[in-house]
Amino acid sequence: MHSNSIRKLIDCFRDLPGVGEKSAERFVYSMLNFEPDRLDNFANCIVNVKNNVKKCQKCGNFTENDELCDICSNTLRNDSVIFVVEKPKDVILFEKVGNYDGVYHVLNGLISPLEGINPDDINLQSLVDRIKNGNVKEVIIALKPSLEGETTTQYIRKIIEQYNVRVSRIATGIPMGTDIEYIDPMTLEMAFEERKYIS
Repeated sequence: MHSNSIRKLIDCFRDLPGVGEKSAERFVYSMLNFEPDRLDNFANCIVNVKNNVKKCQKCGNFTENDELCDICSNTLRNDSVIFVVEKPKDVILFEKVGNYDGVYHVLNGLISPLEGINPDDINLQSLVDRIKNGNVKEVIIALKPSLEGETTTQYIRKIIEQYNVRVSRIATGIPMGTDIEYIDPMTLEMAFEERKYIS
């Protein structure tokens, strides 16, 4: 039997995606062998992420800045093109590809009526506001090829069709049902270059 403190920490690690009982136990027992300074640093990093990381007021990406993330505040970025993604981690993936100089919009979720996630539950209204109030010429949608991704894509297309904005999405060379975060950079680059216009 684990002690109460160890059991609680194991349960905390099990809350992380992809971490089961065995992996959580391995993490905890490894940490018990850390030097005190290393363990303190680990704990401080978790607290710092909680206290310092917030969402960009413009795009919804993670940032430690007071209002705008580094991409939104970069005047060299092309703000006439908005790349729409599901999660902040997707921004990092496409930035690693290195062939995109526009800005992003993070939905922080997908429309999924079966799970009770409606358009108002994700970061959609601020996307419409950016289109209405800016000089946006194209919206590129990069959502996973799933029922939820397709539903969200078509909803976005519909709500912005009244504006003079071209809507495209990355090519669907990505396997159906696969999260974008698991796709290699070359496949992402090809999908970006071969995107199809949908309006």
